[in-house]
Amino acid sequence: MSLTAQTNPRFNVNLQVNYTAADRTIALFEGEPINTQALAELRANRIAASTTGLISDRKAVSDQLQNYLDSLKYRQIIHDDVYHLEAARRDVREIKDLHHEIIRRNFNRKVVATVEQIFPQDADIDVIIPVYIVALGHDNVDAYVRRIVWHNDVPEFVGEGEGELTIVINLAHAARFGNETDERFINLLGVVAHEVFHAAFGAYKDRSPTWKQYHQTQRRPFDVLLELTHNEGIAYYLSLDQIGQGNLPHDWFSKTRKVFSKFNQNSLELLSDNLKPRRGEELIRTANLSGFWESYGAMTGMFIAREIDLNLGRAALIETISKGPYDFFRKYISLTNRDNNLPLLTEKVKNSLSEQ
Repeated sequence: MSLTAQTNPRFNVNLQVNYTAADRTIALFEGEPINTQALAELRANRIAASTTGLISDRKAVSDQLQNYLDSLKYRQIIHDDVYHLEAARRDVREIKDLHHEIIRRNFNRKVVATVEQIFPQDADIDVIIPVYIVALGHDNVDAYVRRIVWHNDVPEFVGEGEGELTIVINLAHAARFGNETDERFINLLGVVAHEVFHAAFGAYKDRSPTWKQYHQTQRRPFDVLLELTHNEGIAYYLSLDQIGQGNLPHDWFSKTRKVFSKFNQNSLELLSDNLKPRRGEELIRTANLSGFWESYGAMTGMFIAREIDLNLGRAALIETISKGPYDFFRKYISLTNRDNNLPLLTEKVKNSLSEQ
């Protein structure tokens, strides 16, 4: 996807980037006498700590960030380095170089223009998105979006339609991708586009009667999985398309068949009348927060988005933004009816889509 100028004057996405947490964490990595309590209490690091607890399924670690930072500061052994601080300190030069590059090169406008191209022409979005740059966190994610209500400097994470859409980018993770700073910077552009898409899509949903109805009526755990797969799938595909589709792995089709198999298996469990709430939460969490190819929902959605875009056209993919997850999946099912080489959804899943 080319990086062009914006064409819809009503697509107003303003990124407000805050580098403070990354600045101070890098200084700590370099041995400067940083106040670890103040560092742990920065809004950016509070979000990163809580998200690390969520992904690791150990929510208590979010209250222990200062202890981890103290251990790093005083060169103590970190036995359970859930924030990957030791690895980040070893990579401090790469992190610092990437940090300087994203400050020096103005990529915000190009990223926003790229994201705009995946939305309907009449999309009316007016949102200011805080973007926090950090240099610590869980090793499974380099960036993410959360909805936050702040109570002084304590975040409360809320659901769709609530709170402030916020992006967090973890340079410690991003700095490991690529051999040179420029390559890492380009990869980061894809990551930022991915997350800006999520934030813009969230703002779009907030104003969409179709999406409001979806959230009011489609309340099964399976429907949560469908929405996540749609949202994450397009975001991952946007990143792939921006970086270049010539970078598909050699085992692309075998990997995607495996994630479809996992998607089908977990969908059947989510549709079961015997599903326990905690098990449902676990299945939804692992659909996107389990590492790249292990995130069965996100990767299934990326494959579906790519097939729709390449075989039905960009307009068809954009249409799913306004019509929702059921349209997204039904379009893919229409493609499987034409091409039996595509990974299939089970009859149970297809029937559940046709019932609604």
